[in-house]
Amino acid sequence: MSTNILTKRIEAARAQGRLALIPFLPGGYPDKKRFWDEIDKLDHSGADVIEIGMPFSDPVADGPVVEHASLKCLEAGVSLAWILSELAARKGRYQAGIVLMGYLNPVLQYGLARFAKDAASAGAHGVILADVPFEESDPIHAAFDPEGLALIPLVGLNTTPERMALYGSKAKGFAYFVSVLGTTGVRASFDTGLPPEVTRGLESAKKAFDVPVALGFGLKRPEQLAGLHGLADAAVFGSALIRHIDGGGDAAGFMQVWK
Repeated sequence: MSTNILTKRIEAARAQGRLALIPFLPGGYPDKKRFWDEIDKLDHSGADVIEIGMPFSDPVADGPVVEHASLKCLEAGVSLAWILSELAARKGRYQAGIVLMGYLNPVLQYGLARFAKDAASAGAHGVILADVPFEESDPIHAAFDPEGLALIPLVGLNTTPERMALYGSKAKGFAYFVSVLGTTGVRASFDTGLPPEVTRGLESAKKAFDVPVALGFGLKRPEQLAGLHGLADAAVFGSALIRHIDGGGDAAGFMQVWK
C-alpha cells in the first residue's frame, strides 16, 4: 500500500466512517487573489484533498463550467509558473493533500523534470494528467517517482478490468474513477441514484487498485454521496463548487453543505 499523503488522508476519512471530500478549483479562480482565500477555506472546512486545476487552452476533458472558469483564469494571466510559485509560498500551510490537475502540454512546456521538482518542493503530493494513457506514462513516472510525486490514474466506464489492472500496477496516492463518458459537469442521471454501469465500474476499480478510489464527474448534491459508501473512498467536486462560487457563495459554505 502506498504511503503517499493522499492515501493517508483518504484512509483517515474512511476510518471515520465517511467519504473523503476532494474539491477542485481551477488555479486563479474566481480571481488570482481570492483563489488562495478559497483554498484556505476549503482546507479549514475539512477538505481531505484539494485539487488545483492547471488551466489550459484546450481542455478536452472539461465540461463547459470548468472550461469557462479555466479560460477566465488564462485571460487573467494565470500560468503554471504562477501556480507553483504561489503554492510554494504557502508550503506547509495546508492539512489537506494537494493535487495538481490538468494536461500534459503545459507540463512539457514547463519541462517535465523541472515541473516534478518544483511541484514537489512547492508542496504538491500528486498530479492528474487527463490526457496521458498508461502506455505513455513511463517518462512521467520516471520524473515523478524520485520526487515522491504521485501520478494519479484516471479510469472510467470504458476501462476494462484488465486495463485497470495495468494502471493499478503503478498507482500511487489514489485512483480517479470518471463516472461518465464525456466531459466534466453535473449529470441528471445521478438524480435517481447511482447508475448500474457506474456501480459495476467502481466494483472493478476497487478490485484493481490497492490505493483508494475516488469518484468524480457528475456529483451535484450531498444526497448523492450516500450511494457511494462501500463503492468509493472519496468524492470529487468541481463544477458544483464553481457554480456555488459563481452564485455568490464561498468554499466554506459549500463544504458545510457537503460535510
